[in-house]
Amino acid sequence: MKKLLSVVAVFGILALAMPGLVTADGGGGGGGGGDGTRESRSGKAADPQYGEAVKAIKAGKFDQAIPLLEGVVAREGTNADAYNWLAYATRRNGDPAKAIPIYEKALTLDPKHRGAHEYIGEAYLVLGDLGKAKEHLATLNSLCTFSCSEYRDLKKSIEVYEKNGGKSKPAASR
Repeated sequence: MKKLLSVVAVFGILALAMPGLVTADGGGGGGGGGDGTRESRSGKAADPQYGEAVKAIKAGKFDQAIPLLEGVVAREGTNADAYNWLAYATRRNGDPAKAIPIYEKALTLDPKHRGAHEYIGEAYLVLGDLGKAKEHLATLNSLCTFSCSEYRDLKKSIEVYEKNGGKSKPAASR
């Protein structure tokens, strides 16, 4: 019984000292599905325009989401998730070249943002830059201890790109 109490006490101390270590929220730097929802754990989603923009993206209204997210990043210049969403909406709206520096800003703010690494890799494939896409795949490989959906998705996009000799690129609007 004393041993069990000791283990519980140690776990409790760890929970207080490092709450991210013992929570079941999936860890940091990514998460979400293949629909642009790859967010880090910044928790900066309280802005109402942020929520409106996410809804617009999920409804496929990328052109409506872009100005909302531009407002969010103007107010919250350190919100990596907002930059990732903005880049995603920009790319999905058909401008992958314009999305690249926005993804880079998200990655400057959160270098471990798995969603941004996946999506910038896809944007590079659309632009025909296989080398840059592979750099982000390598980064995801180091970030994902036991693989992750972002790594698998970008790897699959790269494999399709290579199989077709660069003729089949991920759509800017994926």
